Amino acid sequence: MSTMSSRSENANRDTAPTDSKDSLVTWALALAQLVSWGSVYYSFSLLVVPMEQTMGWSRTATNAALSVGLLVSGFAAYPIGRWIDHGLGRRVMAVGSVIAAAMLLLWADAQSLTILFVAWIGLGISMAATFYDPVFAVVTHRYRHSFRTKITLITLVAGFASTVFIPLTQFLVGAVGWRMSLIVLATLNLVICLPIHIIAIRSSRFDGVSRADSAEVKVVNDAATRRAFRSPTFWALAVSFTAYYATFAALTFHLVPLMVERGVTNAVLVTTMALIGPAQVAARAVWFAFGRTVPITTVGIIVVTLFPLSTVILLGAGHSAALLWLFALCYGAANGMMTILRGTIVQDLMWTEGYGAVSGMLSFPSNVAKGVAPIAAASIWSLTHGYVAVEWTVFLVSILSAIAFFVAVRVSRRVAPSAA
Repeated sequence: MSTMSSRSENANRDTAPTDSKDSLVTWALALAQLVSWGSVYYSFSLLVVPMEQTMGWSRTATNAALSVGLLVSGFAAYPIGRWIDHGLGRRVMAVGSVIAAAMLLLWADAQSLTILFVAWIGLGISMAATFYDPVFAVVTHRYRHSFRTKITLITLVAGFASTVFIPLTQFLVGAVGWRMSLIVLATLNLVICLPIHIIAIRSSRFDGVSRADSAEVKVVNDAATRRAFRSPTFWALAVSFTAYYATFAALTFHLVPLMVERGVTNAVLVTTMALIGPAQVAARAVWFAFGRTVPITTVGIIVVTLFPLSTVILLGAGHSAALLWLFALCYGAANGMMTILRGTIVQDLMWTEGYGAVSGMLSFPSNVAKGVAPIAAASIWSLTHGYVAVEWTVFLVSILSAIAFFVAVRVSRRVAPSAA
């Protein structure tokens, strides 16, 4: 398949009709994403304190386990994406749910830091196999004409993961303790995510084609993956996404202590943090309703501009409740739309062939940045004895992310399409 035909196809809006079965599949995959994110990612912050109190482990050690999991997720993203390109999406995501359940059970029984680290290494693999990237790849390959709408719907539903699982996990910890809470979360992966991944995802995206044609598709996917390394668009997107997720992770983990350092009242602080989640969901809802009428590159420019704008607002907000809430709305909206952008822009600026592997390659530096950025921000704070330098660093790196995205769009438009 030529790059020209692929990009021409991607330029079409989601006008292809979808039947009720496809709609049901999309909603099911969205539910699985909500449970996967909620049970693995969002549960950590609520489980870590009671776990430390019981086991006597340090905050540094427990968070190091999480960082290791994120790094492992980054390393696993490429091979998992490649397996999905080769038609193994159902197997990958089903096994990912089993691994998630097994590692949560192992964590529940952890009596040493070594076991905690082993559990998070396994959870890193499960995140790479069950979170957004793999389901985006499955949907992109299966629904060539409507993947944007379906990806937007999936992220819209999954955006409620923190809303559902933070209070649920908090209730479980208070009612049955952190170990039993992990057993419940593991069970949810087995009774909800595993059946969905087995039933909703086709056994192979090569169903109905000959073995020779299947082998040819694999060759095309592998060639497209190698071609990405020679594409300036790919490298520009890699810089943009890596810089973005570095700044977002740094600010997310340091936003509360930053406001405490400023002397922001507890009521304003809590309200500011509470606004971020709804802003993410609201932005995704707006995209779902109106995004099909706007070019994806235009939406992308809005997203990468909105984040540095939010940091400017934060820099000048001081104690102002109104400005801090405005920051939270812009900050949350930017991240909410970035998730959809990350899942759809590659297909528009580049191609759909080999999407799983290409997306995995883009995920690796981003996941490394997520793990390193909070530590780097803490180091800057220690050296300067304040968060002003951290805020300026976040702002400058977010500008780099925006510039890199503009470059990706510009280069993509200038490169003449040619055969793969």
